[in-house]
Amino acid sequence: MESPNLPLPAFAEHRVARDRGSVYVRDFAGNGPAFVVLHGFPDDSHIYDLLIPHLVAAGRRVVAVDFLGFGGSDKPDGMQYSFPQQLGDLEAVVEALALDRIIPVGHDAGGPAAVNFALKHPERTSAVVLMNVFYGASPGLRVPELIELFSNRELRALALHFLQSPQQFAWLVDFQRNLLQHGLTDAQKVNYLDFLGPVIDNNFRQQPSAAVAFAQMTSQLHEEIAANTARLVDFRRSDVPVQLVWGNADPYLHVSVAHHIQSQARKATLHAVDAGHWPQIDAAGEVARIMLDAH
Repeated sequence: MESPNLPLPAFAEHRVARDRGSVYVRDFAGNGPAFVVLHGFPDDSHIYDLLIPHLVAAGRRVVAVDFLGFGGSDKPDGMQYSFPQQLGDLEAVVEALALDRIIPVGHDAGGPAAVNFALKHPERTSAVVLMNVFYGASPGLRVPELIELFSNRELRALALHFLQSPQQFAWLVDFQRNLLQHGLTDAQKVNYLDFLGPVIDNNFRQQPSAAVAFAQMTSQLHEEIAANTARLVDFRRSDVPVQLVWGNADPYLHVSVAHHIQSQARKATLHAVDAGHWPQIDAAGEVARIMLDAH
């Protein structure tokens, strides 16, 4: 039985300067290597707001990052968003907050930044936690239809047309949201709609919105997967422990993707939980216990 949702603890706010604009960070006090939580698209760090209270209650520090262009971070005019830029966001946060060693926690498109930080800075990485991420090419990898549309450069004009119409884009998001519910329990579906829906909707309704960052990041999806596939040689050599915490009802980033990532790592554990694409929302208490037991 999943534990009830806990209130979000108090936190300090930081704005970390980048070359253009600043990254918004919520810093929850605690001990040990900080869990630095990283989101994908089209959401922001609030996807961890059900998980964070469990980690903080156990005495751990959590740093929640909104990548540039998303959530509370700046959205500079003419900004060119990219996966290397997101890795730079993470590096800037680690430096600004003087974090000695961290545990980057990647979900969805936050996976590449988490893994690539560990490959680039192994001395500052205690472990990596990955939740329903993509990294390199994987036999079981399937991209959600919404993301597939925006990642297909041949369909760029169509994708931008949807973005220019809030009603049509909302229809696309609802279409995808319904498909991502498959396999969830009734209670998880309620939590999913009540909690996740506003997080994603607010990301696009705010002005300026996350639409520009979303469109740019998704358009680079396949190139990023290819680039990370080339990095698998380094990934296989890494001694940084990798913990995979995977929602086994994800119809896209299937648990077979987790098995493939595990097969490529020297030190990897896999915990499949009864959850969908967002295990930190569907099974926050269980996910926290798994993370705390290992770290």
